[in-house]
Amino acid sequence: MPPVQRPYLALALRLAAAFVLATLIMLVKYTAGTGVAFPEILFWRAALTLPLLGGWLAWRGELNRLRTRRMPAHLRRAGLGMIGMAMTFGAPILLPLAESTTLGFTTPIWAVILSALVLRERVGMVRWSAVAMGFAGVLVIAQPGHSHIPPLGAAVGLGAGFMVAVISIQIRDLSRTDEPVSVVFWFSAWSTAVFTLLLPFFVSAHSPQQWLLLIGIGLLGCLVQLLLTASLRIGQVASVIVMDYSSLVWATAYGWLVWKQLPPAATWLGAPLIIGAGAVIAWREHRLHRRIVAAAAPSGGE
Repeated sequence: MPPVQRPYLALALRLAAAFVLATLIMLVKYTAGTGVAFPEILFWRAALTLPLLGGWLAWRGELNRLRTRRMPAHLRRAGLGMIGMAMTFGAPILLPLAESTTLGFTTPIWAVILSALVLRERVGMVRWSAVAMGFAGVLVIAQPGHSHIPPLGAAVGLGAGFMVAVISIQIRDLSRTDEPVSVVFWFSAWSTAVFTLLLPFFVSAHSPQQWLLLIGIGLLGCLVQLLLTASLRIGQVASVIVMDYSSLVWATAYGWLVWKQLPPAATWLGAPLIIGAGAVIAWREHRLHRRIVAAAAPSGGE
């Protein structure tokens, strides 16, 4: 049975997820700066979710909530999810927080392109204009050949936005049949298995502070996945994704408080273009969804 749609709760969950994700990304960047290898950070980010979720469900006697008939779909989601996670956490290591966060806002733009090229959906002038406006914002921020942003960092940041668009579609599909805890658990299980193979090549001794940071990354990673998955279960992707823009506020604040970095003028000029493009796309998607629902509803005379 499809989950009941609760749009306002979905927006609140996504808003909370944006704050937790911004905090998580800040911790990843800070932890990498202390000398912890990136693959090991990814391992602990995934591995700690398993005892947290598994233990909680076992304590409640609800391990049956992890059952699924769609393990191949979970495996595909994990494969793409690991790439997306590496890009999402790799971008802020290569870039200042505000810039990496802003480039991640290209997710709705990529979603439009994917819907046209892969799903063969008809995309009108409004959404194509928003796509053009969004990429204009990317060019303003990146300033090819004249920017403080390294090309590799910009590419990883844009790749993160693209992967989130793909993964959001996967999560939305899985959430039609499986609970959020199941989607999160199986992603973490498959990811942990893969990162365990890499761990012997990167593991090192850690200070107590570094262990606390890694534990914090694991805890916040589990929480943000639950929030994101729950928001996509009870809300439309195009509607809830707008809440992600609030993370720029937290990223800018963390950048200043931790690294004394404020975005340059180019970021302040380009970010509104990218955010505006995403907002236009979300508004248009919401209008189209309402039309489809209205057309499918029985008329008053039936």
